[in-house]
Amino acid sequence: MKEVSEDILGIIKDALKLEINGREFFNLAAELTHNELGKKMFRKLADDEVKHLAVFSKLFSSVMGGEDWKKHVKPEELKKESEVIKGLVARMKREESASELEGIRIGMELENKAVEFFNESAQEVTDPAAKEILKQICDEERFHYDLLQAQYDSVTHDGFWLDSAEFQMNGKY
Repeated sequence: MKEVSEDILGIIKDALKLEINGREFFNLAAELTHNELGKKMFRKLADDEVKHLAVFSKLFSSVMGGEDWKKHVKPEELKKESEVIKGLVARMKREESASELEGIRIGMELENKAVEFFNESAQEVTDPAAKEILKQICDEERFHYDLLQAQYDSVTHDGFWLDSAEFQMNGKY
């Protein structure tokens, strides 16, 4: 078992808080959205945040060589009500006529901020295990951002025509 450095402990706590706050936001977005497909999408995104928590837990345990890191993370630290989430929900309520699109935009902002945070943290830490954790977390967050971008493009009728039979994801025509 590796020693849990302050760098790694901070990264672990921040990663878990980001996912918990993301889940909270997407659940509230589902409640505020009037469109049934929009509700379904936001619930799916909230579920994805829970899956990210599980992925991160396995990742931390793998990189740390065990689950001792969990002793250092107090649940009450992670479950504090987030002022950021309150502000984002208020923003969605102001945009009631376009709440679905506003929710997608906010979700994209959240994911983009997470990527930026983990990239900046990777540059600051010296611990190789911490750098590895940050790299893998960034990959997860970029993927989530890309999913939201595709949904936004679909709803606004921008981007690629993903339902075209001639377009394949493997680049072959």
